[in-house]
Amino acid sequence: MKVFLDDEREPPTDWILVRWPEEAIYLLKSGYVEEISLDHDLGDDSIGTGYDVILWIEEQVALNKMNPPIIKVHSANTPARSKMLAGIKSIYKIAKNN
Repeated sequence: MKVFLDDEREPPTDWILVRWPEEAIYLLKSGYVEEISLDHDLGDDSIGTGYDVILWIEEQVALNKMNPPIIKVHSANTPARSKMLAGIKSIYKIAKNN
């Protein structure tokens, strides 16, 4: 499945829309997510951001040898986008060394 995390945008055709990080993580736990696209700012940072999903994936890859999905970022927040892309780079480096 393909998962699209965003609070405002509509997902591409054949993607599952989720609005909150916990929903994305729930689907990731199923093991069936092949691709995920993340926004950073979701309207309420106290509930989480797209970066929280990156951190969760990174932890799972490092500790549980999870095979990460294809991860994309579609956030317009430039500083957050850079941080998220650095996290993705780390995820793929860890996965390569597992």
